[in-house]
Amino acid sequence: MSDSGIEQIMTLAPVIPVIVIDRVEDAVPMAEALVAGGLRVLEVTLRTPAALDAIRAMKRVPGAVVGAGTVLNPRMLKDALDAGSEFIVSPGLTDSLGEAAVASGIPFLPGVANASNVMMGLDMGLGSFKFFPAATSGGIPALKALAGPFGGVNFCPTGGISAATAPEWLALEPVRCVGGSWVVPAGPLDPVRIEALAKEAAALRT
Repeated sequence: MSDSGIEQIMTLAPVIPVIVIDRVEDAVPMAEALVAGGLRVLEVTLRTPAALDAIRAMKRVPGAVVGAGTVLNPRMLKDALDAGSEFIVSPGLTDSLGEAAVASGIPFLPGVANASNVMMGLDMGLGSFKFFPAATSGGIPALKALAGPFGGVNFCPTGGISAATAPEWLALEPVRCVGGSWVVPAGPLDPVRIEALAKEAAALRT
């Protein structure tokens, strides 16, 4: 079962940066700034042509735990594994992706938005999930209600979470971490700013 691995990764930092990277040359300085700021777990979304090469590059940064996000199907899973991803994040959960991820043994964090999604994941032997999209799926009241029937399940809310709202999410018992893009602002790379934002995010653990 891959779940124990993802649970350990989820406890390494309170915020997992959700990274959309367009230039491979930005990968190492970006990862170095995030790790220096205290955010070791880096989710590189497979939304751009540079993503897989960025994963390969970031893995060279000491202390970084680099995974792939926005993994939609078994083919993308294979590409992410071939690039050296140490964990996999998906926006949702399907039979084909779930079965392939579990069979690979990679730590896997699938997206869920309702009880049926969670039950499907539990049937696969999973116990940790990304609550996505968090802000527009009912927010904190919805996650509280969803967590109620599923004792022992861990969540990483992602989607619409900011530095201002993250502490409210992190205060919830089943929440191990949150995902957020605010620590890696869009635009030209600014490692100094990223490190400062990462330090603030790393200090959010309550």
